[in-house]
Amino acid sequence: MKILLFTVRVLSSSIAIAIISTASLSAFAQSSGTLLVANQTDRTLSFIDPVTAHQTYALQEDRITGHEVTTSPDGRTAYLPIYGDAGVGRPGTDGHEMLVIDVPTHKITATVDFGHGVRPHLPVYDTQRNLLYVSTELDEAITVIDPKTLKILYKIPTGAAQSHMFALSHDGRFAYTTNVGPASVSVLDLDTHKTLAIIPVGEPGTTRVQRISLSNDDKLLFTSDWNNPRLAVVDTTTRKLKTWIPLPGTGYGSASTHDGRYLILCLSKIAKVAVIDLSNFSIVRTIDVPSQPQEVLIRPDGLVAYVSCNKDHKVAAIDLKTWKVKSLIDAGNDADGLAWSNAPSPAATGTR
Repeated sequence: MKILLFTVRVLSSSIAIAIISTASLSAFAQSSGTLLVANQTDRTLSFIDPVTAHQTYALQEDRITGHEVTTSPDGRTAYLPIYGDAGVGRPGTDGHEMLVIDVPTHKITATVDFGHGVRPHLPVYDTQRNLLYVSTELDEAITVIDPKTLKILYKIPTGAAQSHMFALSHDGRFAYTTNVGPASVSVLDLDTHKTLAIIPVGEPGTTRVQRISLSNDDKLLFTSDWNNPRLAVVDTTTRKLKTWIPLPGTGYGSASTHDGRYLILCLSKIAKVAVIDLSNFSIVRTIDVPSQPQEVLIRPDGLVAYVSCNKDHKVAAIDLKTWKVKSLIDAGNDADGLAWSNAPSPAATGTR
């Protein structure tokens, strides 16, 4: 009987070890990939291994300068528009091209030339239509590109100036742009290529809307007022401002957690991230991060939120189970736009 009991215990322990090992491998597989960070002042694109939380490579753009980045669905190609040397609505150079980058080899493989200065800013890959959209601010439009041929196909007018950022509805039917100075949001029909509405969010001159995200059910739209510490909540069905959420500091980039319960919002001027309960629009906690948090990217497995922190050249990795900063990752100066690639970083695969 003792021998039998011992055997069962050993077998149980072996099974437990196997389960733990499988779970560890699963966690590694979910977090394996590459985090990309656009660094404005350094004019580089950082390649970060999320497993080791270290930068493995910094690609020189040799241009002034990329702000935002996105990747193809397979993660092998990155798209980095070159905006210029100024902030939105300010005098400066007007970028006219976008870099196309092979993620595994860190090589710039092509450029897309928009033909004139347009200040191309945010690229977004439309997986529904297999098209690439880029906000081209000076054209007051979203420019649509075939990612296979890299040819410009057409433009969708926004009907407003300073259309800096935008978000796509999850069903792929609509795009919503934030028009910074005009303090409005444009609603674009991606099937008809037309502007359906322009939603006033505040008074131009007293309100500047910055950044944009959607709830997981596409019913709500969120954009920060850069002049005042408040977050606008827009009803996408009525296409009207629903409410303002007061904030302890000026808001900036945001993203919803995968379960749809919370919005994670950068409070750029007070070096914090706010966690907002979307059931009642209340702030349930704030998390300290390095200076000037800019953008939020939720990892595909939903377990970690990455927050680029502009002035401290860091990316904060926040554990979404414990709501703790699990690591601070070195990136470049003025770390800004974030993107995720499913392609492993060379350091993780042993090649470089």
